[in-house]
Amino acid sequence: MTNILKSFLLLASFTLIVSSCDSDNSCDNVCPASSIQLLDCSCALDANDIVPHPCPTMTCSDGQALAVMGGSCACVQIAMDVCGGKSCADDEVLDATSCECVKTASVTETINAGIYTEDITMTTGNTYILNGRVIIGAGVTLTIQSGVVIKGSEGQEANASALLIARGATIMAMGTSDEPIIMTSIADNIQPGDINSPNLTIDDNGLWGGLIILGNAPVSTKAGAEGRIEGVPADIAEGLYGGSDEMDNSGVIRYVSVRHGGTLIGEGNEINGITLGGVGAGTIIENVEVIANVDDGIEFFGGTVNVKNAIVWAQGDDAFDIDQSFSGTVDNYVTVAGAGSDHSFEIDGPESDANPDGRFTMINGTAIGSLDAAKGEMQDWRSNAQGTIMNTYFFNYNSSADIELDNDEVSTNFGDGKIVISGCEFTLTSGTTLADVAADKATTPQGDFDSYLTDNNTTVAAGAATVGADLSVFDWTYTKANNGI
Repeated sequence: MTNILKSFLLLASFTLIVSSCDSDNSCDNVCPASSIQLLDCSCALDANDIVPHPCPTMTCSDGQALAVMGGSCACVQIAMDVCGGKSCADDEVLDATSCECVKTASVTETINAGIYTEDITMTTGNTYILNGRVIIGAGVTLTIQSGVVIKGSEGQEANASALLIARGATIMAMGTSDEPIIMTSIADNIQPGDINSPNLTIDDNGLWGGLIILGNAPVSTKAGAEGRIEGVPADIAEGLYGGSDEMDNSGVIRYVSVRHGGTLIGEGNEINGITLGGVGAGTIIENVEVIANVDDGIEFFGGTVNVKNAIVWAQGDDAFDIDQSFSGTVDNYVTVAGAGSDHSFEIDGPESDANPDGRFTMINGTAIGSLDAAKGEMQDWRSNAQGTIMNTYFFNYNSSADIELDNDEVSTNFGDGKIVISGCEFTLTSGTTLADVAADKATTPQGDFDSYLTDNNTTVAAGAATVGADLSVFDWTYTKANNGI
């Protein structure tokens, strides 16, 4: 902010160049570079062409341009008659000399580590560098406009860069299919307006942290109805999550792509691409993507939030990780394993008597394995897991990939009807059956898991699936642009 203020004050020292106009309202003079011509034929400094941008939160209507008038920001009417009434897009300005629309200059701003107590707006067309752990504190709103690129600096453990939305804070990440918000590493040479990185691939991971959102919805941790998110020191209250408000609202996350994250924050402990701790059902999360994260793609620590249209590609551990009585619904999702990926789904249940009944639902999904993966399993139901997976199509897994009930506790939940796997379709390797896929590891299995999986699901030939995700909604993603689906 200091650099912007200095630039703004410097601009106040400029004088406007004024010339006369003839009687038919055409302009005899030509304005210099970084200026625009107004209806009275005078020239004003074009704020969009000045770096750093002195007016980061202002936009203007069609036919107007953002200008610096006597040191103040204002929307001014352009002398359209000079170029036959031509207008430009919101992120462009009309060059009165060439009558061409030119892109406004992109601004790069650094946001240092710390807990922020005032609202922040990240503006379309700009790039923001996270220099460490950036925490949006309670009562504060972070607005991220469409097309913004956020880059996390390098660093591990205490120096890991991440964006954390604390309980009581709000994130308004308002991307669009044409202008998604991209969160990536400082090593990524991507610029606003691009979808693909010019230098990074799905093999590049662990280059920064990730996005963490914490809320006041019910959870079930070992400590009870509240938990502390991994990687945030105990003396920082903003690292706590969980509460009693099922409809808690942390904001809106739309068209957001999180890439190349998962840096180390402790021994054997990495940040997920998107971490949701106690996030409530008042929060809107739809059209999100996680690419090349070291640990999990999206992890739910309890909460009630619903997620629609989510895709994870080439994660190092699990695509979707469910813990602590998460009880929301994930609808229309895709997992695409990389060569180093582990499970498509890893599921744990409640950890205490607090909120023990939460059961998630995952419906209308497509899970794509990796035949070359050393692990690459389908589902792992662990430690008191409970919930539902329906109408999902599984294919491209090797013959050792299975669906596991890990222990007696989980097998008991299955026998009690707390685990539902139904209406799914599988394309399996030659000679593999659904009975082979079913793996009840309990000492004393409760119910016939082999028969259940066979009776309630179907094997189909490649390309013959009748269930699965609507892939067309992912046309905006890096995954689609690079043939991941």
